[in-house]
Amino acid sequence: MGQDIRDMLKDHTPEQPKLSKGHEARFEKKLQQAFPTGQLDGQEKNNNSSFYWLKIAATVIIFLGAGYFAYQQWDGVENTESVLVDNEGVNETTTQQFTLGDLSPDLKKVEEFYTNGINVQLASLRTDNDNKELIDGYLKRINELNKEYETLNKELNEVGPTEATISALIDNLKLRLELLFKLKNKLKELKQLENEKFSDITV
Repeated sequence: MGQDIRDMLKDHTPEQPKLSKGHEARFEKKLQQAFPTGQLDGQEKNNNSSFYWLKIAATVIIFLGAGYFAYQQWDGVENTESVLVDNEGVNETTTQQFTLGDLSPDLKKVEEFYTNGINVQLASLRTDNDNKELIDGYLKRINELNKEYETLNKELNEVGPTEATISALIDNLKLRLELLFKLKNKLKELKQLENEKFSDITV
């Protein structure tokens, strides 16, 4: 009574489904009714003509792009030559300026970390009449540190990288970010004091 299903599947031959006679002819007749041959031919002609115009448009765009690129290259070479001619009369030798981040990948990460942090903190400052004086005082100190940073960068380029210069540059960035954090804390304290005064007045 119990048979193995594997044996049953081996012995079983699947039957192919058979379509009724005339099925294909009926299907073609329905297709002809839904899409007359003239309509299909018109669509193909319409598609071919629109495809032809797309080819022309693509060709024009490619030529315009290539022409623009060639013009930019040609214009760039012309500008470079004129700059070279202008520089021939100058006796000064210019050296390439580099920053802390140009010295090593690790220092670049440190510089980016601090500068991004400084920029984020500066962007998030909201000035009003109550905190304007406080913010201006901190920003004045940060601007002084920024000028010191530029001086240290000049020293880095003139003297070369030294441990003292690199440490001073990093400390400068760190100090600016710490000042901004202190400013944020002061602003929070100021806001809390204002809220307490307001709640005391309303009570």
